[in-house]
Amino acid sequence: MKQPRLFTLLPEEYVSTPDSMAVDWNGDLILSCPNYATDDMSGCIVRIDKNKNITKWFDVPVHPETGIARNMGIIFDKDWNLYICDNQGWSGKPELAFKGRMLKVSFNEDGTVKKCVTMATGMEHPNGVKVYGDYIYVTQSYLTKVHSDEGLMSCVYRFPLDAENIEITNTLADEPYIFATFVTRNPVCVYGVDGIEIFGNDMYIGNYGDAEVEKFVLDEKGDMVSRELYARDPEELNSTDGMTMDPNTGILYIADFNHNAIVAVMPDRTVKRLAQSPDCDGLDGSLDQPGEPIIWQGHIIASCFDLVTDETKFNTAHEMPATMSEIDLL
Repeated sequence: MKQPRLFTLLPEEYVSTPDSMAVDWNGDLILSCPNYATDDMSGCIVRIDKNKNITKWFDVPVHPETGIARNMGIIFDKDWNLYICDNQGWSGKPELAFKGRMLKVSFNEDGTVKKCVTMATGMEHPNGVKVYGDYIYVTQSYLTKVHSDEGLMSCVYRFPLDAENIEITNTLADEPYIFATFVTRNPVCVYGVDGIEIFGNDMYIGNYGDAEVEKFVLDEKGDMVSRELYARDPEELNSTDGMTMDPNTGILYIADFNHNAIVAVMPDRTVKRLAQSPDCDGLDGSLDQPGEPIIWQGHIIASCFDLVTDETKFNTAHEMPATMSEIDLL
């Protein structure tokens, strides 16, 4: 396996929990920080330039009722609008339940925020987001209002890029916006769809608790052509958080949040653990509960969420400062 290295420590004054990443028009690495570890620290978006200079880009506009933002998944469209999953309910606090939002942020020429549009509201657990054509596709890790005898229901929503103020019910009544539903059958790790990647006209969705990836083929309109199991290997992959495709090799890299690992799915669908760390504080670059990988400047960069502790996780405690790791590509 490859040895992870320290990519950077993150500023404690505005980052306690890092999560999703994207690359902007300057080639800078953009990091979404929901900051769940600190109740009075709202979510922000951070910029890391090619020299690893770190600055807070902007504070995510807060929810008008809760007074905070808890931004997870992010992605740019071709016009450099930024789509943000505001996962208010992730902490489980009852006052934040069903307060999740999808936000669309546009920018002035100098990079300052021009406008923020609420695309959808009332969501239970929006997590990851990608753009394809005229739509965004959003993983929602819980649909607890929908009963299934088989296990936990979750789904992927599809919203038009120009959507505004869609009221989500978190039931099957949302059918016009539900792209696909999923069942997580694992009774111990009860967490639904999470990681999402789109490469060409192929969409990859990770069912976190069942540690498997499904592949969807999309047509030019973004409708589903086919759906199949793409990857599963309990010996190598224990959970499927964020994921990214290497366009040069066709290797899908997945953050195994449970087992402090980055896992590679080869083009022939062979699953291989690329790097793994024991329980750690991440200060030496070890994988401290990686939440998402991205390929940037020829390496895998992983954000270390470092917060969840339960029987399924290697992680046993949250430590500061927050960290990011770097790993060589295959």
